[in-house]
Amino acid sequence: MADQPNSPDSTSRPDSREPNWERAALERIALAAVKEQRAARRWKIFFRFAFLGVFVLLAFALIDFSSDAKLTSSGRHTALVTIDGEIAAGVNANAEDINTALGSAFDDDGTVGVVLRINSPGGSPVQAGMVYDEIRRLRAKHPDKPLYVVVTDMCASGGYYIAAAADKIFVDKASIVGSIGVLMDGFGFTGLMGKLGVDRRLHTSGENKGFYDPFSPETPKMDAHAQVLLDQVHAQFIKAVKDGRGKRLHETPDMFSGLFWTGEKSVELGLADGYGTTDTVARDVLKAPDLVDYTVKESLTNRVARKFGAAVGGAAMKALTAGGASFSLR
Repeated sequence: MADQPNSPDSTSRPDSREPNWERAALERIALAAVKEQRAARRWKIFFRFAFLGVFVLLAFALIDFSSDAKLTSSGRHTALVTIDGEIAAGVNANAEDINTALGSAFDDDGTVGVVLRINSPGGSPVQAGMVYDEIRRLRAKHPDKPLYVVVTDMCASGGYYIAAAADKIFVDKASIVGSIGVLMDGFGFTGLMGKLGVDRRLHTSGENKGFYDPFSPETPKMDAHAQVLLDQVHAQFIKAVKDGRGKRLHETPDMFSGLFWTGEKSVELGLADGYGTTDTVARDVLKAPDLVDYTVKESLTNRVARKFGAAVGGAAMKALTAGGASFSLR
């Protein structure tokens, strides 16, 4: 029986299955090729859109939508300059851009007067002082063109430092005004370091070079020197306010203590002159309702650079100076 030939079933089964296996293999190969083509097509579309996006960004960067170019008006108008946010170098509200805008506003022959719109909690005393001095200079150069400050939500500390240089200050009844003071803030980590068993190894070539190092303990000498610095800057701030407001101030014991008030109270104290908005001051006070905005707008290139720079360089700088003391009018 072992010599009997194979049955028809046993001989025909491989022959009948072979075409099916070949067909299945071909289908798998074809399907893989289709998937690969689809993936390649998707990546191709992605790169096309990415290239288009980069091209559009470059085009906008070349156009450079900044207002560095002088804005002009064909007729009488009220010039508008806006200060919004923290006043500091490297941000939108920096002295260089603000002073550039103010200079352009005053120099325009069609300008009847300037409205400086402020919404700021304060910031750098240096930046605020630079703008204050420039306003005083421009007012002396253009005595026929008044500068009025219009306060929106807040005009505190460094913001008020700048406002004090104006001919008049207009507020809303609910605006926050004042905070005439200076602060130096930072952090100390000595207690935490001791608990963690970490020693601070600081080497300096001068006795006071490590002044206000956040990882070193405070000393009476260090605190006394810091207070002298604060008092000097505070005295400069007070003088600027008194010089700017003059006899309009109704000085109280806590006027220069760092407190702030509502717009309504600020008018009573002589910190402000009355109520008004940008439109009402332009229309009713300056009699020139047409507004021309001279505010230096941040260009796209600067905005992109600032965002990337702030994310990388700014973070690194903060890490290097973490806990260190700094002056601010806020």
